[in-house]
Amino acid sequence: MTTDQKNRWPCDSCGAELRFAPGQSELVCAHCGNVQHIPQAAQSSLHAALGEHDLARGLRDDLPQAAMEEPQTTPCPNCGALVEFAGAQHATQCPFCATPVVIGTGTNRQIKPQALIPFQLDERSARAAMARWLGRLWFAPNGLVEYARKGRALTGTYVPHWTFDADTRSTYSGQRGTYYYETRTVTVQVDGKPQQRQEQVRKTSWQPVSGRVARLFDDVLVLATSSLPRRYTEGLQPWDLGALEPYRPDYLAGFTAEGYTISLADGNVDAHEKMAQVIASDIARDIGGDEQRINQVSTDYSAETFKHILLPIWMAAYKYNGKTFQFVVNGQTGKVQGERPYSKWKIAFAVVAAAIVIGVVAYFGQQQ
Repeated sequence: MTTDQKNRWPCDSCGAELRFAPGQSELVCAHCGNVQHIPQAAQSSLHAALGEHDLARGLRDDLPQAAMEEPQTTPCPNCGALVEFAGAQHATQCPFCATPVVIGTGTNRQIKPQALIPFQLDERSARAAMARWLGRLWFAPNGLVEYARKGRALTGTYVPHWTFDADTRSTYSGQRGTYYYETRTVTVQVDGKPQQRQEQVRKTSWQPVSGRVARLFDDVLVLATSSLPRRYTEGLQPWDLGALEPYRPDYLAGFTAEGYTISLADGNVDAHEKMAQVIASDIARDIGGDEQRINQVSTDYSAETFKHILLPIWMAAYKYNGKTFQFVVNGQTGKVQGERPYSKWKIAFAVVAAAIVIGVVAYFGQQQ
């Protein structure tokens, strides 16, 4: 049975398709206005959804069968995003690059998403946030700003992420730098005559050091798709992961979801890199002194676990003057990231205006 056949949300009043209402716990019928409440998850269900999978078993592809699924997915023919269809959708535009995508018949064995953050912003609020963001970019083309305000609707997509936990213990060797000052005599020119002066010169004394640091990492967030630039998704942070709800298809009614294209193993590598940056800061503080050099670090990871979660992002891929501009809006907070388009006419006008101002200032300067 395909995802499209399993997950349908017919209105119990008129039979039309229901859609999840962002910011609410309801499915709403756009045809007759009927509202169907989404039952609140039981505490036991929430605890299970936020439970961690053992990382070693996940990397061995040895998770329980209940943790796996084979969703119906369709790769975008242009950017390769793995788009999942929900409800009665059969065709859409890829939210990542605006390429038309039609539902296919392929399946892909994947780790189930355990939890998600439901959309809190509706499409109108997300569009307004994006328009405000574009409006603050003075060099953005006016046509693009207007198109963003009045163009086609944004696409709400649940984007896959990994979260990783780990207990780390690191040993290190390095150097502690301590400042000290020496007095030296220098010759300077004063009114064309040489004079000798004394000045303090800062130097650094280095001493070898070694030690240990430990840190417990919780929910290190890693993007699980290559369809979005990481600088965009990193810019959407922070997310309130305390708002995670147990995964249920009702939250996907009227929205799309992408399957992960960054494997658990690759995601774990990314997580270790993020952890290493934090560990390096811990080591620098542990070394102390005025400056620090870290020569070598060895980290042991234990109690490693992970979750697969979905985060809500409104997306728009606008084609303007032959170029595609991609924008993303955090569906929980309204924070916006995207390409910064530039208008050649506005830049040229700014250059000319600046030249005129400089010329006027220079002219009046000569008159005085």
